[in-house]
Amino acid sequence: MSEQLRHQVPPEAKGRRLDQFLADRHAELSRSRLQSLIDEGHVLVDGAPAKAARKLRGGEAIDVEIPDPVPAAPQPQDLPLRMLHEDADLVVLDKAAGVVVHPAAGVPDGTLVNALLFHVRDLGGIGGELRPGIVHRLDRDTSGCLVVAKHERALVSLQASFKERVVDKRYVALVHGVPQEPAFTVDTPYGRHPTDRTRYTGRRPVGPQRRAVSHVRLLEVFAGASLVEVELETGRTHQIRVHLSEAGHPLLADREYGGRKREAKLRPDDPVRRAAEAIGRQALHARRLSFPHPRTGERLALEAPLPPDFEAALAILRATV
Repeated sequence: MSEQLRHQVPPEAKGRRLDQFLADRHAELSRSRLQSLIDEGHVLVDGAPAKAARKLRGGEAIDVEIPDPVPAAPQPQDLPLRMLHEDADLVVLDKAAGVVVHPAAGVPDGTLVNALLFHVRDLGGIGGELRPGIVHRLDRDTSGCLVVAKHERALVSLQASFKERVVDKRYVALVHGVPQEPAFTVDTPYGRHPTDRTRYTGRRPVGPQRRAVSHVRLLEVFAGASLVEVELETGRTHQIRVHLSEAGHPLLADREYGGRKREAKLRPDDPVRRAAEAIGRQALHARRLSFPHPRTGERLALEAPLPPDFEAALAILRATV
């Protein structure tokens, strides 16, 4: 877990720069480390990100989050890996739910990267290191299509395709309730939640913001739930989960964005609650990924079949129709 600290600025600190004030109170951190924490939004003044040069007036509350150190370079591990496509430039995977893409604080191994280092023998290297190029990510509990570059040229090309929005990304999700429209678009500003830094929002986000656009289409209707397809025009962290939750339709079994709270209010034998228990994780699957191949330019399209837990949840809901 990251370290959370709070400072109350005393009256005598009036006129001091934010970074100077923090340097006096965090001798264990270098100036460059403090600068990075401020630039990355880990320092809040009265609840909002601030610049290093901000002049203090006295009385402010400063919250500092110090993330855990990044773990050492990942090592190859013989872990299950389902490949939908592989060639000399890239791999498209069907990521299982519960698998983290890349090692991070608290998850030093057992990730998709560890498995790739073991199974993929012709990695060309990224940034001078023998490692796969992670082009995009899926949440730990989201399953489905994920493309990984084998070398620097492929990574740069694929990243450009994502940035230029020529990648077709389609997800399926089980959500609470039934949308009023058979198809609709959610187009919002997007950023950190104002009171919970682990969450995101399209409603009055704080700090740096970007636009987020999701196109939603209704596929099936059940008693109290729906199956929807979401086409992402942008790919922000937690975007589908946030947009659907704030549209009034949180994903089944989603702990962070309201799904579990909805289910707690249902009877134990309610089909929606039973379906959520069957899937046991946010009901989101990256079903289709289509993009120009980085070497040939020809369009490559892959689909990942619904995993057993998603199929089990669907079977429970379909039995009630």
